[in-house]
Amino acid sequence: MNLEFYKNQAALKQKDHKKFLDQLKKKPPKNLDYKVQETHDEVFSKIDCLQCANCCKTTGPLFTEKDIERISKHLRMKQADFEAKFLRTDEDNDKVLQNLPCWFLNADNTCSIYEVRPKACREFPHTDRKKIYQINHLTIKNTAICPAAFEFVELLRKNLEK
Repeated sequence: MNLEFYKNQAALKQKDHKKFLDQLKKKPPKNLDYKVQETHDEVFSKIDCLQCANCCKTTGPLFTEKDIERISKHLRMKQADFEAKFLRTDEDNDKVLQNLPCWFLNADNTCSIYEVRPKACREFPHTDRKKIYQINHLTIKNTAICPAAFEFVELLRKNLEK
């Protein structure tokens, strides 16, 4: 997977993508949620996240209290110890990883806590959301990180033109 190519393409097409997504917000097609899910499924039938894992290498997820509770239990750690070892509080007062790449990313791009991973990781890159236009800023941001998010925006545009 050529991450540099996708990063460059995302930068080149950022204005076009933003314009397209803004149009969806102004006047969402009636079948948008269906088209979004269909497009998401199509993209992920072709892209294997294990070939990339750029999200795990470059962006840290937000950890909710439920995530912390679930993961620390899974690791048989006290929540306070888990937080002290792996997390920090950022400028928005959110709990995030102290360092990147993610502590739980294995050498083969698998996740050592996959079954109990944070909600943010389960939902990334958020391309199967209903009312996707509510997260346009996030979708644009994710196209620079995630090849699947970039391909999703490109394909959604084509699918909505049909």
